[in-house]
Amino acid sequence: MRRLSVNSLKACLMATVLASGFSVAMPETASAQGLFQRLFNPENHRRQQERQRQEELRKKAVSVKVAAPRYLNYTPDTLKKVSLAPLSEKKTAELQPASEGAETADAANVETDIAPVEPVVLTAFDEARPALKGLSVTVLPEVGEALIAYYREHPDFVWVDDNGVTLKAAKARREMASAAEYALVPEDYFVPLPALSGLGETDRDAALMRFEMQMSAAALSYVLDATRGRVDPNKISQYHDLPRHDVDLVAALEGLSAAEDMQSELVSHQPQNDHFRALASELKRLKAEDEEADQIVIAPGTFLKAGKSSPEMKNIVAAIGKNGSDELKAAHGDTLSGYDGSDAYAPALVSLVKAFQKEAGLTPDGIVGKNTIKALVGETNAAKIAKVELAMERSRWIPEELGNRKVFINQAAFTATYTAPGEDPLSMRVVVGKKSNQTNFFYDKIEIVEYNPYWGVPYSIIVNEMVPKLARDPSYLDRAGYEVTTPGGRKISSASVNWYAVAAKQTSVNVRQYPGRSNALGEVKILFPNRHHIYMHDTPSKNLFNKDVRAYSHGCIRLHDPKGMAAAVLGKSKDYVTSRIAAGQNEQEQVTGDIPVYVSYFTAWPELDGSGIGYYSDIYDRDRYLLKAIEKTEAERAKARSAG
Repeated sequence: MRRLSVNSLKACLMATVLASGFSVAMPETASAQGLFQRLFNPENHRRQQERQRQEELRKKAVSVKVAAPRYLNYTPDTLKKVSLAPLSEKKTAELQPASEGAETADAANVETDIAPVEPVVLTAFDEARPALKGLSVTVLPEVGEALIAYYREHPDFVWVDDNGVTLKAAKARREMASAAEYALVPEDYFVPLPALSGLGETDRDAALMRFEMQMSAAALSYVLDATRGRVDPNKISQYHDLPRHDVDLVAALEGLSAAEDMQSELVSHQPQNDHFRALASELKRLKAEDEEADQIVIAPGTFLKAGKSSPEMKNIVAAIGKNGSDELKAAHGDTLSGYDGSDAYAPALVSLVKAFQKEAGLTPDGIVGKNTIKALVGETNAAKIAKVELAMERSRWIPEELGNRKVFINQAAFTATYTAPGEDPLSMRVVVGKKSNQTNFFYDKIEIVEYNPYWGVPYSIIVNEMVPKLARDPSYLDRAGYEVTTPGGRKISSASVNWYAVAAKQTSVNVRQYPGRSNALGEVKILFPNRHHIYMHDTPSKNLFNKDVRAYSHGCIRLHDPKGMAAAVLGKSKDYVTSRIAAGQNEQEQVTGDIPVYVSYFTAWPELDGSGIGYYSDIYDRDRYLLKAIEKTEAERAKARSAG
């Protein structure tokens, strides 16, 4: 039989369809067309299906996002009711009677040299022990454990004697009542004096034992708060990564028991460093000052450019007249004396404002906005007190000894400072993370300087920023100076990658940008390996350092003088660093010595020159979240106090 040609077969099939009287619906027609494609052009059909599949994958890939760290619903440390009944009985070795029988008879014939057993002498503490059976204290769990451990090891009174409450207790109560000097709450450590008048011996012993235990609990709570702070920062947000300090409370109570100077002993548990002392001194000064009656106020939201007018102009001039330096006022004396109260922002007033901005360390552009207003009128005492108190709490989250050589980054101040004994401090402007990509608060150790670095693109940036571009242009990374590799290191084209699978973590690739002028990390980066993938580095975007508010990065720290910082941590010259960069090779150099880096956040912090405390804007709203955490902590403790 003669074989049918393809065209003949098509004709036969078409005839079959026509013979049906065109009774098929449109979807069936489309299905028939698909059937024709599969039967007579399978390769085209396969390509069409692959295009559809890729389009679906691109749509799905764009929909995947990596969430940034978030703020948490803060849960304060919970106080527990701890029973002191385990201390109510004295644990002593009992004298066991000799066993009866033949051995007893034999023993009678044996001369022994056993010393007579000394009678057990009960101390005043032992005699008062029965009162502990029904006694409990509501405290932090660590305090409860330390109380039991201490009095098991040292069964004696610390705060009372035969005459009642001791002078040591009185001094401790007086010092704890001054806790507000260190940004703590005195009510948390208040212990009422026992009412002993008219009590019988048993009741008197019970009252003194209750006071003893409450005093020790209060003193240990003070030590714990003074050392590690009242708030656990890691429960505020996922941007905090600060291990809480371990506090040996048993040793602390041993120190208090032996102390001759109770005030000094308690205060010694506050951070003993220059920055904490400066903050405490500032807090004392601020609280001693009365609010100024002649405070100048510039309306919030005022924004004024040259040539415009504003009713706030008179307040702006008055603030410069009050807070400007003598040199500035002398240089612009004619402008200040000749100002007639007009709302017009005239050229002479623009020059006056520019001079003030320059003196205040701001960009001298003559524009009166929120930063200039803040410099003009400052902050109220109440606002400053709040910032100092928050800074004192945060100071307890970092090590007491910051180290001899160190790098201290204050995100709120947009500064990084290297200090070392015998060297002039090196301080510079930095760019930190955007509010949507906040820089974490943590500390680590500097390990490596890398010259002509690659930029290893973080997974979050790949998914959130690159995948949408790749959905439109799959070969984008190949042309833009990036290298894409498999986990095994094999180079592949960005167009060949299933980016939805990457975004969904079903497969993995590495993306890095080659060294060069356009590299996001510039010519050098300084590494302190951490789980947040944050480091210090150069940047091609130098213009951002001219801005007053410098929150533009994805979280890393961009340095205004990266060569200077690299030279400092290496203990080399800038010329040396420049020569390593000029070699054009991607190379790493180990940093010797122990150089911690503190990636911190303080809206109040001592000035480098010792001139006072600098105050900074709360760019990430972290002050607000810390205040909420403190409020919840105080509410939890107040509830425990009211419950008795």
